Amino acid sequence: MGKRITTLAVLFGMAIGTGAFTFKYAEGFSYFSKAPKACVNCHIMTPQYDSWQKSSHHGAATCVDCHLPHAFVPKYIAKAENGYHHSKGFTLEDFHEPIMIKDKNHRILQENCVACHEDMVYELFRRDMTHPDAVSCMHCHAGVGHGSLPTSIGGPDKE
Repeated sequence: MGKRITTLAVLFGMAIGTGAFTFKYAEGFSYFSKAPKACVNCHIMTPQYDSWQKSSHHGAATCVDCHLPHAFVPKYIAKAENGYHHSKGFTLEDFHEPIMIKDKNHRILQENCVACHEDMVYELFRRDMTHPDAVSCMHCHAGVGHGSLPTSIGGPDKE
């Protein structure tokens, strides 16, 4: 019994230690902020960050404003899901290059576009922005947040 407890304690300690090291190495606390710099902790996002700095939305919106739900609980659920997918993808190097937005995140982006620009797009979305006939904001405005299409993660090509 003593050997089993010792083995479990050592394994648990190794898991906690590895997790703590990884969290510190990956600058984990930075992901709790709204700072756009957190998005470039991983080099794959550098083109998106650089293009955002030159975009028309640079002074008006950060990554979090566009790419995460605004309500507290859904925001942190999305952060957790994205964090899991990003860390898995970058650890196993099995992510798509160039990085592309997934359907769920595309819906979040669309909802945030409409929420911020509701006064301008009200007539377009009188029914419902999720209606099959609704036009995606990114269909025409793919480069707004990230400049040209090669660096745009909101563009028509989704994963």
